[in-house]
Amino acid sequence: MRLRIDLAYDGTDFHGWARQPALRTVQQELEAALARLLRVTEPPTVVVAGRTDAGVHARGQVVHVDLDDATVLASAGRGDADPVTALTRKLNGVLPPDVRVHSTRTAPEGFDARFSAVWRRYAYRIADRVDLVDPLTRRHVLAWGQPVDEDRMNAASAQLVGEQDFAAFCKKRPGATTIRTLLDLDWARHPDGILVGTIRADAFCHNMVRALVGCLLAVGEGRREPGWAHAVLTAGVRDPSVQVVHAHGLVLEEVGYPDDAELALRAEQTRKVRTRG
Repeated sequence: MRLRIDLAYDGTDFHGWARQPALRTVQQELEAALARLLRVTEPPTVVVAGRTDAGVHARGQVVHVDLDDATVLASAGRGDADPVTALTRKLNGVLPPDVRVHSTRTAPEGFDARFSAVWRRYAYRIADRVDLVDPLTRRHVLAWGQPVDEDRMNAASAQLVGEQDFAAFCKKRPGATTIRTLLDLDWARHPDGILVGTIRADAFCHNMVRALVGCLLAVGEGRREPGWAHAVLTAGVRDPSVQVVHAHGLVLEEVGYPDDAELALRAEQTRKVRTRG
């Protein structure tokens, strides 16, 4: 059976999502917990909706894992009416406190946590005044030394929305495309004064969100004009003057999927390499 697992984690003490030798990662912790509960010697491999870098957090991460039906049934306790949903409680019993599983369920036919997704939504939180800097939120809010103007940042952000080649904001990987469709990019003050950027796209390439935020902060401070962000984008190459901001202000908030009947088709479409027509 294929299971869908929804989870959250504090990325502070992790070297990112993906398993790495001799380093603590979220994938490693989750797979080890599954192996322990299912009493298997070889940890099952989970597939994630979106890999997060070291220090990045997630509130709405999604994975899938393929397991033998008999193995799942054998893991059930006497009081477990459904061994699949019981995995939520059991996983939280063995996982470290900086990882929490919100739900486990049988995935619908055609579901792929990575390729069936239609969008990912991130938030980046910034405290840009000294009175907003709270030591209790230092793990997930960036303390920025200069006040910024969110109207200027929104003016610049509007010019970046749509299907674009984001090579100027990505760490290029061999054989990977940098074409993405940016669905939303906007900034708003929350009642507590914290500035929150909402970034939603069909997918993201490495460092893309953090580079976009760094670029827009330069505009918000007044060091650059709003049109500069679009000029960086159209140049198509990394601009050394664009700062890649710290990871800890970034949170994967949610992953969106189509209706169940469209999951398999979406996965097939996503696997195709993107090119600009």
